[in-house]
Amino acid sequence: MNTNELYLKTIFCCMACDGDIAKEEVSLVNDITAKQELFRDMNIEATINDYVAAINAKGALFLKQYLKELEAQNLSTEEQMKIIDFAIQTIYADNKIEYSEVKFFKKIRSRLSLTDEQILVKYPDLEDFLLPDINIVEDPEWNNAIFKDINFTEYRERQ
Repeated sequence: MNTNELYLKTIFCCMACDGDIAKEEVSLVNDITAKQELFRDMNIEATINDYVAAINAKGALFLKQYLKELEAQNLSTEEQMKIIDFAIQTIYADNKIEYSEVKFFKKIRSRLSLTDEQILVKYPDLEDFLLPDINIVEDPEWNNAIFKDINFTEYRERQ
């Protein structure tokens, strides 16, 4: 998996980790992928819908596989900060922060080599996200949600 695919998968997993994909999160994906050069050569809608099919089939295992893929990457500090950026943007997109999202962020954070100080320089209000949790290595909570395909064209037309 290349780094750009990892960024997109990070966004998707942060969208889905609370068992719901909000329209604001879909809008964020649409905005980010339209504006960022690093996503230009990807078929975003098809990739996201592949993720939808995979998470519907695998449930929490999909999220655990993502965390393993993230841990296996040898990312630069800049690339790790992009992972943090995309995760935070996605978590805040629907203006509703669920505990499951914070917990999943902590799982992402535990697989990166960034220091808390490096993160807090850019996100000084994120201190609660960096506090230790009871057990961040436990399986992600999952409520067996089933997601529907995401159609960016249809979404744009509704705006």
